[in-house]
This record gives sequence, C-alpha cells and structure tokens, in this order.
Amino acid sequence: MQLNSDFTKRVLIRPEQYQFVASPLAGVSRMMLDRAGDEVARATSIVRYAAGSGYSRHTHDGGEEILVLDGVFSDEHGDYPAGSYLRNPPGSSHQPFSKDGCTLLVKLWQFAANDTQQLAIDTRQQPWRPGLVPGLSVLPLHEHDGVSTALVRWAPDTRFSRHTHVGGEEILVLEGVFCDENGRYPAGSWLRSPRYSQHTPFTGTEGALIYVKVGHLGAGLLGDKFIQSSQDTA
Repeated sequence: MQLNSDFTKRVLIRPEQYQFVASPLAGVSRMMLDRAGDEVARATSIVRYAAGSGYSRHTHDGGEEILVLDGVFSDEHGDYPAGSYLRNPPGSSHQPFSKDGCTLLVKLWQFAANDTQQLAIDTRQQPWRPGLVPGLSVLPLHEHDGVSTALVRWAPDTRFSRHTHVGGEEILVLEGVFCDENGRYPAGSWLRSPRYSQHTPFTGTEGALIYVKVGHLGAGLLGDKFIQSSQDTA
C-alpha cells in the first residue's frame, strides 16, 4: 500500500474525513494518514483501542512513536494517560493494551538507524519554554540529527512570520483552531507539508495546541525503504 507516500505533495486530512478500519487485532482500529508498505509499513495513523483490547507482545524493528490523545494506554512498563509521549526505538518490544480504551497518534518506522533513545514523557508535568514570538510556548519532546518533535501552544490571536521548512513539517492539531494563509484547521486536522514549503501561521480567537515534527522528510529514516515510486495510491 502506498497512501499519501509522495512526500513532495502537501496533504491535509480533516477530522470529518476520518475513516477507521479494523486492524488484525480485535478491538483495535486505525485511521491511516500516510502509509508505505503492507502490515509492516512506514506509517502514520490515528489508532483506537476499545476497552480491554490490545496486541500480543511484538518487536518494533523500525521504532515506534506514540502520542496518547485520550484515555489511558498501557504496556508491561506502565500506564500512560492522555498527553503521554512515548518513543520505543528500533529493536524494542512490548505488549500494549488499554483497560478502558484510548486513542493514539502512532508513527512507525520513522527512526534513524542510530536513534536509540527510549522515552516516556508525561507532557502534563513538563515545563514549557517561551516561543520565538509573544503568545507562543513550546514543549520540546525529542531531537535527533535535525529531526525535531514538539508540542506548541498558540495563544489567541498569535502570528508567526513567514518561514521555510527545509526538511518538511507535519502537524496534528490537538486543541483549538490552527491557521495559515491556506485555511483554518480545527482540532483533529493533520497536515504534512513538503521540504522547502513555506507558510505564515497564526491563530484566531480560539488559540491552538499542536503536535509538530520538522526535518523528517528526506532524512533517510529506516522506513523510507518501503516507499515506492512517485505513484501514490490508496
């Protein structure tokens, strides 16, 4: 499967476009945002665990990144409530489940081969840093070799200058409404902008909280081997 796997194209998926499909495990469904490969794939998905569902123990050969969006996600290492950010590096293994159900952002096979850091961050307990303009605050989550991941909070009526994302940018709007000259993106919107793309982001009266990753497109990550030609089909 090659779904939104031409990384030279801008992609926008709004929450009203979500279509969850069952995974091979009962009670676990996923909304595929981008995917290159079959069941083993370089993939970005919104994943839902029904109460009492889970996976058998497995190894993440290409690494796994998780942001818990709601509910409580668990494995044998602990319980991770909404706001938890997890990184399981290549070669790590676990047995995930959810007692009461949860929703996750999951990214698979998007690690550099030498990125071995394992993380479990409760973002609710972490200090935020001032951003580059008034009204902006940043919670860095991870950085490796030019690929950076963070939560960014935009106060109402905040504006940022026009800028270029040399290594591309990916955003999931978690709260409020995020905006740029191309449109307004309510909570649940997912945007991926290609390398060297430009925009002028801002917020209106609602403000916004976003997950943002930059520098990862064209970065030579493990899962790039699953990407086929420029053809992009569902």
